[in-house]
Amino acid sequence: MTETVETRVKPVKAAASRRQLLKLSGAAALLAAARTALPSGAFAQSAGPELKGTRLGYIALTDAAPLILAKEKGLFAKYGLPDMDIAKQASWGATRDNMALGFKNNGIDGGHILRPKTHLYSTGKVMQNGQPLPMYTLLNLNQDGQAISVSNEYKDLNVQKDSSPLKLAFERKRAAGKELTAAMTFPGGTHDLWIRYWLAAGGIDPDSDIKVITVPPPQMVANMKVGTMDCFCVGEPWNEQLVNQNIGYTALTTGELWFKHPEKILGMRADFVDANPKATQAILMAVMEAQIWADKMENRQELAEIVGRRQWFNVPVTDINKRLQGDINYGNGREVKGTNLYMKFWGEGGEVSHPFKSHDSWFVTENIRWGKFEPTIDIKALVDKTNRADLWREAAKTLGVAGAPTVDSRGVETFFDGVKFDPAAPLDYLKALKIKRIA
Repeated sequence: MTETVETRVKPVKAAASRRQLLKLSGAAALLAAARTALPSGAFAQSAGPELKGTRLGYIALTDAAPLILAKEKGLFAKYGLPDMDIAKQASWGATRDNMALGFKNNGIDGGHILRPKTHLYSTGKVMQNGQPLPMYTLLNLNQDGQAISVSNEYKDLNVQKDSSPLKLAFERKRAAGKELTAAMTFPGGTHDLWIRYWLAAGGIDPDSDIKVITVPPPQMVANMKVGTMDCFCVGEPWNEQLVNQNIGYTALTTGELWFKHPEKILGMRADFVDANPKATQAILMAVMEAQIWADKMENRQELAEIVGRRQWFNVPVTDINKRLQGDINYGNGREVKGTNLYMKFWGEGGEVSHPFKSHDSWFVTENIRWGKFEPTIDIKALVDKTNRADLWREAAKTLGVAGAPTVDSRGVETFFDGVKFDPAAPLDYLKALKIKRIA
């Protein structure tokens, strides 16, 4: 648009005709309108991003919506990235392997990932041959919107936030020689940590009282249908689909476990970010603008219709839209409408999107609890190395976000059982927990 304006301006001389002056005035008005429509940074980055796009991965989970919306609504193109590819991944394991390859080797350079994966990749804990893959957390895609669901085998127990009623039922089943399984989506990931926290809070040891297995999100419902699991933790739309098919029921949403908890992130390979700072800012701004749109309740129905399409999730809209709007049918006769447990994408001043370092500290600490990291690991050093809240704040400034967070900590967090996590004293939190893998 700027080049067109310049082309029209050059032929105008001092003794311009009335027609020429009108053309010039029209061009100036057009430029002014464009400056108003786009953030100032779009013009400041006159050279544009270093490339036209890359490939980002996603799993068929509702919290991938900002990436899909940024593509569907032309926001990547708006910020100079017309060739962005948002590619579905079969599982979190496939996401890891494709991230290790990188886009240049037909993999991905980043995408929708479980927040602890940044730490697990960067340290090599879950990588092939233990080879570290340096990663950055760029923004938090969402808060809440996951759930823990239980098989209809335990429907009479009406299990909710308190998992302890399952303890005796599990003991009886185990005594009968039957196997007990709890499913999550990736070892050390958010769903693994949510279901472990919930079980342990009710006195059930997730490592000795039940077998914790890994199942890709889209396969959760089918596996419970054939009776291969007792409970699972996964993001939406799979819990709602389970209820709609009358295969099991939701015990609690993860917002009830820890209200406004961080969940998925936009994570990217550090080498991509370091080599392409302008493209990274463009990706951030496009996704952040999509989050702002997705956070508006009046857009939730359209959001569900978009992500439910065959090329994205291939899931009925009725499995997506209700919980997005805060209407929770738990599936065991309990139904609550208009709750605040819906998935959050942006919040006041972008506080949902901002990647607080204090949240990363909890995820690392909780993975120490279950033996994924050594107790001697330097939590602060790992978080400082992987969390790029500075880039988020730069993008927010360019977008003109008012009231954006300027600090790295959200403070002390409180869980449903009254346990508190002080990011300034993570080891005190560990000491207070009864069930854990460390002394």
